[in-house]
Amino acid sequence: MPIPRLRMTPDEYCQQKAARSGSSFYYSFLFLPPNRRRAITALYAFCREVDDVVDECQEPQLAATKLAWWRQELARLSAGQAQHPVTQALQAASAEFHLPEEQLQEIIDGMEMDLQQSRYLDFKALSLYCYRVAGVVGLLAAEIFGYQDRKTQKYAHDLGIAFQLTNIIRDVGEDARMGRIYLPIEDLQRFGVTAADILKSRHSENFRRLMDFQIERAERYYVQAIDELPTADRRAQRPGLVMAAIYRTLLDEIKRDGCQVLTQRTSLTPLRKLWIAWRTWVRG
Repeated sequence: MPIPRLRMTPDEYCQQKAARSGSSFYYSFLFLPPNRRRAITALYAFCREVDDVVDECQEPQLAATKLAWWRQELARLSAGQAQHPVTQALQAASAEFHLPEEQLQEIIDGMEMDLQQSRYLDFKALSLYCYRVAGVVGLLAAEIFGYQDRKTQKYAHDLGIAFQLTNIIRDVGEDARMGRIYLPIEDLQRFGVTAADILKSRHSENFRRLMDFQIERAERYYVQAIDELPTADRRAQRPGLVMAAIYRTLLDEIKRDGCQVLTQRTSLTPLRKLWIAWRTWVRG
């Protein structure tokens, strides 16, 4: 895999990657001290790199080869020999905040699931995917933000799951156009929605009820996560609370629009995200 030849530093490369993505996560990093902001930006940029492999490669075998390269790159990172600007930036973060290589590898495990399956039988099966691509990221982020009470790990795990469930809800139509349906088959059957309905963007009252159910599940994870956050760590973990505030607002918008996620991608304006981020940060 070619390594980008850049005039910018690894940290600048990661910053550009994060800013260019337009992700809501970017707004949760803004108020952090510089060392933690650099570390979480490097982690986010790594997640974007491996996610882009799956989303942008048309040939599954080529995507698998690229993910194998990233696995080797993580081993080089652990040995202090990272080659890619993202892993060079992540190398410094890993050393400072003790980010385990095994958890970074688990993120790639999740990306590989996208190459191996495009349907999930039940929520238990989907939960494994959510854990790998988002729960693990939550645990790594908690290390970067800092905590005193180990119960914060449970909060970080559940918040990561909530974020991924929100992504799935927002991107139903977009994922369907790539042939993927993350909504569990058992949920589709429960509400009388077929895979063909989703793949052909057929909105119905049954589909709206299905999505209301998905939103309620995600909301339960947000409530559960925030209830689990120890008071002693609330201030340190404010970036996660900022992200939760932004994503829960997004869920409210999706529901208010009648869950029209098959044909549109609901989003918040950058100014609104910034306002929510600032307000949540100040409230602590």
